[in-house]
Amino acid sequence: MYAYQQNHRYFAQVAEGLEETAAEELKPLGGREIRLSYRGLYFEADQGALYRINLHSRLVTRVIAPLAVFTCHTTDALYRRAKTLPWRDFLGADQTLAVFANVAHSKIRHSRYAALCLKDAIVDYFREECGRRPDVERSDPDLWVSLFVENDRAVIGIDTSGGSLHRRGYRTETVEAPMQETVAAAIIRRSQWDGSRPLHDPMCGSGTLLAEALMHHCRIPAGALRIRFGFERLPDFDPGRWAAVKAEADGLVRPLPPGLIAGSDIAPEAVAAARANLGRLPHGSGVAINRLDFRRMDGLPDRVIVCNPPYGVRIQRGGAIGELYRVFGDFLKQRCRGSSAFIYFGNREMLKHIGLRPAWKQPIATGGLDGRLARFDLY
Repeated sequence: MYAYQQNHRYFAQVAEGLEETAAEELKPLGGREIRLSYRGLYFEADQGALYRINLHSRLVTRVIAPLAVFTCHTTDALYRRAKTLPWRDFLGADQTLAVFANVAHSKIRHSRYAALCLKDAIVDYFREECGRRPDVERSDPDLWVSLFVENDRAVIGIDTSGGSLHRRGYRTETVEAPMQETVAAAIIRRSQWDGSRPLHDPMCGSGTLLAEALMHHCRIPAGALRIRFGFERLPDFDPGRWAAVKAEADGLVRPLPPGLIAGSDIAPEAVAAARANLGRLPHGSGVAINRLDFRRMDGLPDRVIVCNPPYGVRIQRGGAIGELYRVFGDFLKQRCRGSSAFIYFGNREMLKHIGLRPAWKQPIATGGLDGRLARFDLY
């Protein structure tokens, strides 16, 4: 038996700063005995919960099923142990694979070389077993294989997600520096928006925040547009249980009330991209997106406002960025009475330019940036 079959334990990769929020998300999906770790969570799950978490989770990046856990001081030991695993349980010689690795505090120091050794072991296994070998495909392989080595303890696993879960499938059009889907989902979750007030994004870009708000309110699974999942390659995959999980999810989807979610942007290319992306989702055509400069709006009173304005690291415009934040802060203060605004500052230095005191600030890292999500209550 493989390690995950013995203890039903898995590891969920999560962006830094989202671990506690992701733990809250996993519990109602069937995750048990959840333990926070650096950039992730260890949890227990039965088959149905594993499928459900991969389908529904908006914050998890990947879910890893451990195959073998062993002491490992050298890449030779890694190669030998990996080669003993029956890889035909997961992959055919005419299919493709990719290996990703992380090493920390171990005698094996280089993650890329460790990944190469694991790949060589898998390839050599197939050569000896059937005289042919699978090819490496780094963007969309049939099988993703994971390696994690910490304190000379190695874990070889299968990515049950089949590639990063942040790739929802709706974003076919984009503009400069789009927000990652998992970060947008975290913003919607932390806003605690429940649909009792309309939601608006006045700088919507390619519409990621709007799409995540739509999926949240209409109960559309985060993986609704995914063609396949990695757990379908596990030797104990149960098609009947997977069909039941999908049917349960389909039954939860609800329509979008008219006027509940809307967005706008000054750039015509952003408006076109947002409309195209929202159009790929169920009920996405019900999200109104207009070309409009927020400075020309009458206002956004009594709403939930979510926004990811441009920032200096992302778009170099010198002092114009600080002025944009100042004007936006005036807009919120003067024309958005009764609203709550949730603004993501990819460059937290921009907080001092908006001219408003936040009710709270929470860290959310993305793209190597130590960003902040701030809430402003506009009385």
